[in-house]
Amino acid sequence: MTSSTRHPLDPDPVRATKATAVFSLGLLSVVTGPFLGGVIPATLALLMARESHQELVAAEGFLLGARRVRSGVRLAWTGIVLAIAGLVVLAIIGLLHYARQRGTDFDSTVN
Repeated sequence: MTSSTRHPLDPDPVRATKATAVFSLGLLSVVTGPFLGGVIPATLALLMARESHQELVAAEGFLLGARRVRSGVRLAWTGIVLAIAGLVVLAIIGLLHYARQRGTDFDSTVN
C-alpha cells in the first residue's frame, strides 16, 4: 500500500464551514471597513480563524480550507486598516471644519 492510497475506513475530506465563515467575514470587513463598520466582522473573523486553524490541524488533512482561513485573516486585517484610515480621515476633516468655523480673532491693530 502506497502513501497515496487511502484506507477504506478513512473519512472523505470535507470543506470546513468555519473556514468559509472566516473568509466571508473577512470579505465583509473589507467592504464595510472604510465606513468603520468593518471592525466588528474583522474581529469575529480573527477570533473564528484561531478556532478554525486548530480544527484544521486536529483533523490531520480531513478538513479542507486552510487557504480560505489565511485569505480571511488577510482580508480581516485589511478591513481593520481601512477602518483606521477612515477614522483618521474623519478626524482630519473634523479638525479642518472646526478650524474654518473658528476663524481668527485678531485685534483691529494687527496687520
